[in-house]
Amino acid sequence: MEPPEMINAGDLVLKRWEPEWAAELAAAVQESLPELSPWLPFATDDYGVGQARDFIGRNFDGDNFNYAIFTAVGELIGSIGLMTRMGPAVLEIGYWIRTPYAGRGHMTAAVRVLTRVALTLPGIERVAIRHDPANVASATVAARAGFAETGRDGDDVVREYRGA
Repeated sequence: MEPPEMINAGDLVLKRWEPEWAAELAAAVQESLPELSPWLPFATDDYGVGQARDFIGRNFDGDNFNYAIFTAVGELIGSIGLMTRMGPAVLEIGYWIRTPYAGRGHMTAAVRVLTRVALTLPGIERVAIRHDPANVASATVAARAGFAETGRDGDDVVREYRGA
């Protein structure tokens, strides 16, 4: 399975992360710590270029397929990825958005297009999103993108794509 390197999504472009973007990734995480840190363990005060490089390096491990999200004019606004950790035939989508771009519909658009791409990959039958039940922003994005709650995985809500 090899998702595409780049996905055009109207006003957004999803590109597989590249090492030269590590400094901008670190800056985006730092800028968005108040919104990210309650939900994402990596979002800490010491997240820097080294951690960003490690994250980008995992983009090529065959289990994670992570994309930088850019506006049409090249502004880095977030990250979205496909993960294989839920087992065969299912891909999990994870995402976060840079604080100044939240609430504009960008992440919903990115989730929708990545879901469509994921479902075209060989052997993939389902796409899921897991999130903390208290993470209202993630729940809203998932619902708007056509994901319905299907159960729980530990403390996380599990949502699967049911069509938008």
